[in-house]
Amino acid sequence: MKLGIIGVTGMVGRVMIHLLEKRNFPLKKLYLSASNKSVGKEFFFKKKIYKVISIYDLFLKKPDIVLFSAGSDISKKWAPKFSGIGSIVIDNSSAWRMDSEKKLIVPEINASCLCKKDKIIANPNCSTIQLVMVLFPLHMKYEISRIIISTYQSVTGTGKQALDQLCKEQKGHFSLKVYPYPIYQNVLPHCDQFTENRYTIEEMKLINETKKIMNDYNIGITATSVRVPVIGGHSESVNITFRKKPNIDCIYKILLKTKGIIVQDNPKKNIYPMPLYAHKKDEVFVGRIRKDFSFQNSINLWIVADNLHKGAATNAIQIAEFLIKNKHI
Repeated sequence: MKLGIIGVTGMVGRVMIHLLEKRNFPLKKLYLSASNKSVGKEFFFKKKIYKVISIYDLFLKKPDIVLFSAGSDISKKWAPKFSGIGSIVIDNSSAWRMDSEKKLIVPEINASCLCKKDKIIANPNCSTIQLVMVLFPLHMKYEISRIIISTYQSVTGTGKQALDQLCKEQKGHFSLKVYPYPIYQNVLPHCDQFTENRYTIEEMKLINETKKIMNDYNIGITATSVRVPVIGGHSESVNITFRKKPNIDCIYKILLKTKGIIVQDNPKKNIYPMPLYAHKKDEVFVGRIRKDFSFQNSINLWIVADNLHKGAATNAIQIAEFLIKNKHI
């Protein structure tokens, strides 16, 4: 097994290397790639030094699997080239997510639809992954008709420069502006660019990707995405309306049994999900599960996950593990 990472110097790429070692991913050769300015940089993997090579040099190695985490433009240019030589691309950008010919995968939900002909596989948006992990098992039981989502998203979702902005502002330096306003001690109802319909790109990702992953385009979804001065992960307040009358005790049982989900919900002891505890974890945490007394067949809940782990790197590696286990390579 020859595996390559494109975008290894970025925040997600670095987590990918860590997880490949932590999960003892079955590979014989590992190739690390990034932009030309990063060529020659060194990384440690299983006590060995690996130097960053160019994307073209990685292409010449003909890897079996390539994990892309370098942005949409790079993915659009290079993913078809790699798939053309037989490599399987697992792409973490938005380039292929809504392509009708590409599959958008969260392994716990829909990996079974993958087959050997799938050479470019899309990794969903970070906030979408943690959302559907909780929604899908409940949808199978009660059939969701509508979802209202409010997200509280970490600066790490924007990247290293945004994290640098937060850290510098904490020290009183306000010169760096990745966001249009300071993020320290502030909340921005603005994730990604605004579209013509007045929603942001991030909000439209939540709406469109959720429908595609759950394979139900009749669900009504609306979203507001907010950037907060947090490092550990994304949080989501979610209101769900079902077609069938839900039972809170049954919902607890479903979520407790769902792989990849940890229920943290004990109000008497102040136990509920927080980025503080989700940081560097691979699971999705859910709590504050309760009835919505204002609307029929509705509940509220709170979802938290590390956006660099399950929201990106972990999910991508889980897809690769599924492909190997099921002999799609």
